[in-house]
Amino acid sequence: MAEHNPLILNPAVQPFIDYLKFEKRYSQHTVRGYEDDLNQFFQFLQNDFGELSLKQINSSFIRSWLASLKNNDLSSKSINRKISVLKSFFKYQLRTGVLDITPVLNIVLPKNKRRLPVFVEQKDISTLFSQIEFGDDWRGQTDRLLLSIFYNTGMRLSELVNLRESHIDLISNTIKVLGKGNKERIIPISTELKNAVKEYLQNKRKELESFDHVYLLVNGKGKKLYAKYVYLAVKKYLLSVTTIDKKSPHVLRHTFATHLTNNGADLNSVKELLGHSSLAATQIYTHNTIEKLKDVYKKAHPKA
Repeated sequence: MAEHNPLILNPAVQPFIDYLKFEKRYSQHTVRGYEDDLNQFFQFLQNDFGELSLKQINSSFIRSWLASLKNNDLSSKSINRKISVLKSFFKYQLRTGVLDITPVLNIVLPKNKRRLPVFVEQKDISTLFSQIEFGDDWRGQTDRLLLSIFYNTGMRLSELVNLRESHIDLISNTIKVLGKGNKERIIPISTELKNAVKEYLQNKRKELESFDHVYLLVNGKGKKLYAKYVYLAVKKYLLSVTTIDKKSPHVLRHTFATHLTNNGADLNSVKELLGHSSLAATQIYTHNTIEKLKDVYKKAHPKA
């Protein structure tokens, strides 16, 4: 990749960039993002307020910059990232003794708009597994099983393609999943899914001349599935049962979690099943539960 040498608009920026590169060992892509955001900030100051030393920059200047970003319809997420860059930059100036106080101290982060998870309705999932024709060939068997695993376990795409035969415990009806950062979690599976996996394993040995003995799901040549193959298979089958905009493995993960919470599952348990590190990430699924409760209330309460 060609070396990225932007014009550094403030001399205080270069030592900070060197610190990110050589001490923090940030990736080239991340360092470039920091450079671009800081240059944008100092360009704004130069254009609107002229040359300023670091000590002259106060929170009013930063708020003016943030207001200009908002006026240009920049998303809250992008603005938060730029504030984070400024915080790191000025924290470095404190550490190195250039400044005694940071002008970012009283800057409030704008709230990110929480996008609600898109999910497939239970009736559509029922249609998918009871009425859609998958075919008896190897591709049909594989497609049906991968869709069943997604819906029954809520695992991620990367977790599914890396799912090993040795991770399936047919005695205890569980699957071991290696999540982000190789974090292990155990997911219980239904007897129906266990039997489908058992049949798939038997057919793999009967129908394929040679195959990968490590990974559970393989293509017709016995090779481990590509993520793109799985993505396209999910999209193809969801297209036949639902009109939602997004049709991806992640939508099935959302569907798994939403159906659990809508049917009374404890949020902490859903968190463990999904492999979330904090409950905050799982709480997006409570919205749909609340909507369902509102509907029940409206239909059932005499005064509603």
